Amino acid sequence: MSLVRGACPGLSDPIPTGDGLLVRLTPRGQIDPAAFVALCALAQRHGNGMMEATARGNLQVRGLTPQSAPLFADAITALRIAGTSRVPVLTDPLPEDPDASIDSDAIATALSDALEQSRLAVAPKVSVAIDGGGHLHLDAVPADIRLRAAGARLHLAFGGETLGTISAQDTVAVTLRLLEQIAAHGPAARAKDALREAGVAAIRSTVAEYVEEAPSVPVRRAAEPIGLHPLRDGKLARGVALAFGQADADMLSRLAVVAGERGARALRPAPGRALLIIGLDHEGADCIAAAAERLGFVTRADDPRRSIAACAGKPACTSAFLPTRALAAALAQHMPHHDGAITLHISGCPKGCAHPAVAALTIVGDARGAGIVRNGSASAMPTRHLDPESLVAEIARAMQLSEAAHG
Repeated sequence: MSLVRGACPGLSDPIPTGDGLLVRLTPRGQIDPAAFVALCALAQRHGNGMMEATARGNLQVRGLTPQSAPLFADAITALRIAGTSRVPVLTDPLPEDPDASIDSDAIATALSDALEQSRLAVAPKVSVAIDGGGHLHLDAVPADIRLRAAGARLHLAFGGETLGTISAQDTVAVTLRLLEQIAAHGPAARAKDALREAGVAAIRSTVAEYVEEAPSVPVRRAAEPIGLHPLRDGKLARGVALAFGQADADMLSRLAVVAGERGARALRPAPGRALLIIGLDHEGADCIAAAAERLGFVTRADDPRRSIAACAGKPACTSAFLPTRALAAALAQHMPHHDGAITLHISGCPKGCAHPAVAALTIVGDARGAGIVRNGSASAMPTRHLDPESLVAEIARAMQLSEAAHG
């Protein structure tokens, strides 16, 4: 069991947090409602019952102990709902999308199986993204190796550099070879490190027998998981989100039970801290939306809560100085409708785990209280500090004045 901070918390390598050990699950395809209910029960039995959906489309379970973590890992492995290889293989969450041209789940399963059999050792944060070409794409999800459907072939990028296209049947061989290139540059190396040291021509040469030249792929409009998504078979998927990325297991279990009762065949986390309920008819989709609303999930794309990024915060994280999620819930009442961007970042400490990028307003906890950073990240020097007790009132007042000035 790894206790090293900064590593990715896989099933066999949970990491310590303020409320116990944290485990991250990369979905192995879709999760049927009964299995999802079983997952929630395991989170309650072996953890503290708090679950999270990440920005990359993974699930996290909090509050495990050194004694319960192995039991949880064994139970999850038996359910076969999460990948167990040390290299996360991310896929687009709706392979049944009418626009998808390749079954990304099938390719990911073959690759994950090969990775589990290999002795390949790469840095903990190295990942692979396989995008079947549907509208819920992975363009905003960082990955060291990225494969994106381009007709019957896959566009291949390594560390952000285009290498060309490959056939679907060559995906496993090509990906393993590229991961070996990353590993050859050291235990902490990422794809960009290998590119910088070896050069794109040398990297391309290692897979030249599989690759055909191709131009860069066009930029796509941002993927929006919240709402209705048509499927090839005429059914629908309904996307909802976890408020600030977190919900208790009982709340998620109750949603999964309703999903099963309404005929859904699966649930699946999606990038953007979202959850898709898949295989519904129109009546079932409406019922799921109503149930999710009652349970406190985000059901509208313009929900103000989606404009706020908040980490686990105090007391869940030992590094945190602020109860970030409580502050986020209070401040959301004063936020304008979500317009597709994170405008407020509340970080318990200067690490900025929930949103490493710049935000219009960042509130960062430190020994002096709540630091205020405008147009910067959590690691920037605050221009002023506020008492956490008066923070909500002062920020709400500032937002109202700003809205009035631009109104």
